[in-house]
Amino acid sequence: MEPLVPTASPREVLTRFRTAAIDQSVDDMRRLYAPDAVHEFPFHRPGVPARLTGRDEIVAWTTAGWRTRRIAYDRYRTLAVHDTGDPATIVVEQQALGRNLATGHEFALPNIIVLTARYGRITHLRDYVNLVAVDAALSS
Repeated sequence: MEPLVPTASPREVLTRFRTAAIDQSVDDMRRLYAPDAVHEFPFHRPGVPARLTGRDEIVAWTTAGWRTRRIAYDRYRTLAVHDTGDPATIVVEQQALGRNLATGHEFALPNIIVLTARYGRITHLRDYVNLVAVDAALSS
């Protein structure tokens, strides 16, 4: 991954975020988030945090998940990217495409994210994950 670009647009930050997730790169993920960033999961299950605060907490939770998850992302499909009244914020309709590591079964996880990036770093990300699709990916 190329170095952080302080003037990177939210769309460029989105591309770097996706690459870090696919590569499961702790270092790249750490570089993407601002020190005081917030990552929220408005739809979440018991035992899954609704809100992660600060880069260290976000990266620790993400990398712990990478070590224990039974699925891997191979790429993302963008359905739409919407600009907002704030030039630092975009709304992304997408699918994470990947496979179940135990069975090899392929999946598409639809989700919507609201990403705010300032100075080339994620400051706030709301991740609306389709939990039914997650269950299907984990069980297939």
